[in-house]
Amino acid sequence: MALDDLHANFLTTQLEKVVNWARYRSTWPATFGLACCAIEMMATGAAHYDLSRFGMEVFRASPRQADLMIVAGRVSQKMAPVLRQVYDQMPEPKWVISMGACASTGGIFNNYAIVQGVDQIVPVDVYAPGCPPGPETLMNAILTLHDQIKSSEILKREPAAS
Repeated sequence: MALDDLHANFLTTQLEKVVNWARYRSTWPATFGLACCAIEMMATGAAHYDLSRFGMEVFRASPRQADLMIVAGRVSQKMAPVLRQVYDQMPEPKWVISMGACASTGGIFNNYAIVQGVDQIVPVDVYAPGCPPGPETLMNAILTLHDQIKSSEILKREPAAS
């Protein structure tokens, strides 16, 4: 029996809840700090804001150990292929938070050297606005991502054709 043959029932729904609970309680972020937003990202992981209560104790240096990429700061055209390579090396399922105006839209740097939005390189799940966004804004983005993970489906079920 293939996974595609499973239909929504009590067992698969409960299993989905357990898997999603484990996923959102243990998201491991990969650091991708590029500018001043990275200082705010580091402050969020420090003792005063304490991301460990969300299961995010350690920022991972290896993309193979991370499932959440927080892109903090402006992305240059030279850095774009590196960002994509790190994203491609992360295991599935993976999520991306775009932190700050520069990562989300290019910010005040409207020129040929800066990517005008990280969503041109990798798919973004949550945007954290601000210049730079404070630790509270990043924590709100993380909690928003947690809500998305809680309601996601393990198996993408297509509606039955009639």
